Amino acid sequence: MLKVVPVEEAVGLPLAHDITEIIPGKRKGPAFRRGHVVRPEDVPKLLDVGKAHLYIMELEEGELHEEDAAKRLAGAAAGPRIRLTDPVEGRVNLVAEIAGVMKVDTELLNRFNALGDLILATLPSNSYVKKGDVLAGTRTIPVVVKEDLVKKAEAICQAKPIVTILPVSSRRVHLIVTGSEVFTGRIKDGFEPVVRRKVTEMGSDLEAVKLAPDDPARIAAHIKDSLKAGAELILVSGGMSVDPDDLTPEGIRQSGASVECHGFPVLPGSMFLMAYLKETPILGLSGCVLHDPVSAFDLLLPRLLAGEKIMRSDIITLGHGGLQKKHDH
Repeated sequence: MLKVVPVEEAVGLPLAHDITEIIPGKRKGPAFRRGHVVRPEDVPKLLDVGKAHLYIMELEEGELHEEDAAKRLAGAAAGPRIRLTDPVEGRVNLVAEIAGVMKVDTELLNRFNALGDLILATLPSNSYVKKGDVLAGTRTIPVVVKEDLVKKAEAICQAKPIVTILPVSSRRVHLIVTGSEVFTGRIKDGFEPVVRRKVTEMGSDLEAVKLAPDDPARIAAHIKDSLKAGAELILVSGGMSVDPDDLTPEGIRQSGASVECHGFPVLPGSMFLMAYLKETPILGLSGCVLHDPVSAFDLLLPRLLAGEKIMRSDIITLGHGGLQKKHDH
């Protein structure tokens, strides 16, 4: 339990929790940490931050302090390759130790948060994360909680953690740029620099770039050549819209690939195409990749580099959150 003591009578007693100081526009953080023994000179500052009364801790059997509870909750929710921060103001963060695709078991997350008096907040599932990124944070709502409640949360995570990271491997990526205007040199290709930057940022290698005219047979031949050369992901850019000269989808089909989905519930990126030639993924990229900083390409590239097989059922779910904000990386 917590005992409430007027601040003037708290000298010599340890604080039950961090006391936050907010200086607008400058900082928000603990002015005093849990366990700090109040000194006479602390009293004016405590009054300045609005603390006329303080909580002093007297834990009973079966009770946990918020920091100890948060450490246990974070440990239960986190999968491998995730480290935990020390508690600050009762909160423990889950931090990525590697780059990869973050996965959230939303059903378990909802059960965890339905327990009451404790919370876990995460980034959206399938987010691409870098080493050092904060994935989630957990804390209790009261300063003291029943240990039985924490045990219930731990039981929810016993079979499977809520937050995990799928590592992104280095893969051999081939790009086939379609369009007679590029093939004949009338205009300079803009896809390669954008694709190369995004592929390289995720630790993979854009191993080959080929140009093809608006000729399905030539496009199909390049795709088959890439497969023979050992490509693990084939990107085919341009010629994806409904114009009569846009023949890239037909070229992908002529390669013998099976089309999983043509048309994504993502803006920008609605004209994308997902296909497989044998087991090798082929992603058809529309022109939005050239001028939109975030498109369906950014949603799917990390998952494909992580070795996920993206099925039509996965693509259908992209509609929720599929409207991409215009922002630069």
